[in-house]
Amino acid sequence: MKNPSHVGRIRLALRDATTENHRQVDMLFAGYALDAPESYHVFLMAHARALGALEPVARPAMPRLPLLADDLAALGHAMPSPLPLKPHAGEGYRWGLLYALEGSRLGGAMLARKVASGLPTAYLSATHEKGEWIDFQHRLDSAAAQGDEMWLDDAVLGAKAAFALFAQAGAAETAMIYG
Repeated sequence: MKNPSHVGRIRLALRDATTENHRQVDMLFAGYALDAPESYHVFLMAHARALGALEPVARPAMPRLPLLADDLAALGHAMPSPLPLKPHAGEGYRWGLLYALEGSRLGGAMLARKVASGLPTAYLSATHEKGEWIDFQHRLDSAAAQGDEMWLDDAVLGAKAAFALFAQAGAAETAMIYG
């Protein structure tokens, strides 16, 4: 059995470094009424703009972009163009992006319960199976241990970039729809 006392050390460091970024994104997306079809559509479009940029770089083991495309198609909408993501070569950066993406899966379960009956929820319902979040933390810690002295700094930059992209997408979609 793996020693659970150190599990999540890097996750905690990333969480501490991005608390304000996470709070801002949560506040922005809290304004969407997921039980109203038009508001839910705008919510999904914003997520699609961010996820479309993040997943190709982060390369998650279980991508959710196809599920998001299916949900949008079920609502009669095509996938929007992704926002631009500034390139960064560090492996820590990719893991920072993954941290934000995997963490968003945790919140998806809570949000899926707020979606009106009859609306598609494949994207939000793609949560971690039992043990997957702990496994991700093990892999995150292992990747950090193999990285250089700049790995954690790069991971923080990646996590902040992911949160910034979600914030940018949420603000842009809201402005396009509501002015």
